[in-house]
Amino acid sequence: MDPFQAETEANIARWFGIEPPNDAARRMAADLASTIAAFMALRDTLVFEDEPSSFEAALQATKDTGDAATGTKGAGA
Repeated sequence: MDPFQAETEANIARWFGIEPPNDAARRMAADLASTIAAFMALRDTLVFEDEPSSFEAALQATKDTGDAATGTKGAGA
């Protein structure tokens, strides 16, 4: 068992009081190492502008166009 897998199983046992129930669960926990490494490789390469364009559309659609205190609409509404 590699050190990452041993540490993952120890953390699961410590936090949740359980052991992996079978070999499939152990393999899935071991696969976390490659998933974490893939995310770590992306660190500092993504910025807010890389979000899908639909995210910007959602922001615009929910934009507050009025004054919540008075209930009036802004000039652009």
